[in-house]
Amino acid sequence: MIYMFLADGFEETEAIGTLDMIRRGDILVQTVSCEKDLFVTGNHGITVKADISLSAVSLEEIEGIVLPGGMPGTLNLKNNKAVEEIILYCFENKKLLSAICAAPMILGNLGLLEGQEATCFPGFEQELHGAKVSDAIAVTSDNFITGKGMGAAIVFGAHIINYFKPDFGEKVLKQIHYA
Repeated sequence: MIYMFLADGFEETEAIGTLDMIRRGDILVQTVSCEKDLFVTGNHGITVKADISLSAVSLEEIEGIVLPGGMPGTLNLKNNKAVEEIILYCFENKKLLSAICAAPMILGNLGLLEGQEATCFPGFEQELHGAKVSDAIAVTSDNFITGKGMGAAIVFGAHIINYFKPDFGEKVLKQIHYA
C-alpha cells in the first residue's frame, strides 16, 4: 500500500493528478488525512475527503509514501511528528519515498537525500541537503522519487508507477495521450 499524506494547504493538482496516475497504474494507494477529520482543504480552497486518518496507516502494509507540495501544506507535513516517524520508517526499511514541489525539502531537512539525485520547485534547492540537485521535471534515484511542481504531477505519477511496475508508467502516459 502507498500512502499519500494530505495536510491543509496541499497543492491540489500535485495530489489529485499523482493519485489518479497511481490508480491508473493499478497500484494500491490511499489518501491520508493529517487533520482532525477526513476532510482536507488545499491551498486553492478545494476540499477533499481522504480515504483514511493518519492513525489508520499500517506500517506492516506500507510500500511507500507520497508527499504533495504546496504551501502551507508542505510545512504542515514537515511539522507533523507522526508523518516524520513514518518517513523515517520508510527510509530505514528502503520503502518508496516520493515528494513533489516544495515537499522534497522535508526529505532534505531530515538528511535523507544525501547522495541522491533530486528535484524540487525552484527556490527550494538549498533545502535538499546533500542531494545532487537536478533540473529534471521528475527524478527517480534508488527508492526516492521527486518532482518539480504542479506541472510535473503526471510524469511524477508515471515515475511512481514505473517504480513498482517497470515501464508501465509509459503505457499509462500513452493511454492518457500525454505528449
